[in-house]
Amino acid sequence: MLPGPASSQLGIAIGTLRAGYLGGLLAWIGFTLPSAVAMTAFALLTSNVDLTSAGWVEGLKLAAVAVVAQAVVAMARALTPDIPRALMAGAAAIAMLVAPAPSLQVLVIAVGGVLGWRFLRESASAPRASIATRMNARVGLGLLGLYALLLVALPLSLRFISSGALAVVDAFYRAGALVFGGGHVVLPLLHEAVVTPGWISEDRFLAGYGAAQAVPGPLSTFAAYLGAAFSQPPNGVPGAVIALLAIFLSSFLLIWGALPIWDRLRDSARFAAALRGTNAAVVGILLAALVTPIATSALHEPIEAALAGAGLLALWTGRVPPIAVVASFALIAQVAGLT
Repeated sequence: MLPGPASSQLGIAIGTLRAGYLGGLLAWIGFTLPSAVAMTAFALLTSNVDLTSAGWVEGLKLAAVAVVAQAVVAMARALTPDIPRALMAGAAAIAMLVAPAPSLQVLVIAVGGVLGWRFLRESASAPRASIATRMNARVGLGLLGLYALLLVALPLSLRFISSGALAVVDAFYRAGALVFGGGHVVLPLLHEAVVTPGWISEDRFLAGYGAAQAVPGPLSTFAAYLGAAFSQPPNGVPGAVIALLAIFLSSFLLIWGALPIWDRLRDSARFAAALRGTNAAVVGILLAALVTPIATSALHEPIEAALAGAGLLALWTGRVPPIAVVASFALIAQVAGLT
């Protein structure tokens, strides 16, 4: 029900309920560190490689098309099961294709929430088991307030402080704080945050996103790759650490803030209705990202479209893991000389 990477937040919540705040932190480290290290290493190893003419990079792009297309279909089936929500998703996609801007993404999500709150209410669900926690509700509300404060304070501070590190924190905190629906949905937010201002090239961005499909762990560790691959400081290992901590900071604030009041929050019909609208808008945002930049950057020839379609079918059967699709596409594209 909360924005942010769901799998990582679940780990934080389990660790927190088991062993307090330190338990939540250690659970996140255990779940996130392996893939974060792998993605940082990939960025460093390819930092001096010309990706514009590398065939295997084209394979990673094609794999990204297949993976994101599968995510769009799966999310649409789950989050837009009726005509009103399907129309909301379609409208969101059109809006993002017409004017792909970070500010519009936030507006689309907000409008989706308002429309859901107004028109998508359902009857109350059956009572559910409560979550037992000794966490202080006042501390939780303070952390939720800090979550909202940072969304406003970070961009405002950039008007008075010229800092590359602060700009990275702002971009990645906002991406982590506003994403609904899972790791794939963070793609359009991050693309606008880092490719548009020229921090990283589109080829390198999509290559890293394709590689992230082959790495176990939460997809949001893609942030570590981006931070390490930036063309200007902070980059390398410091950039990876800053981007990784920034994109997950909101998850800690939300989980630690919501757990003490979760029983009341999840039973709110208004909150649930707003979430339905938000999720429908997110499906549209991801659909727009699938069209551009993913498909427009990867599909230039019929053979590429055929390969992406084959990858989608392979993933949809559930018998072929993403790592197999990524590895095979990279090899095929390299051998075939696709660029």
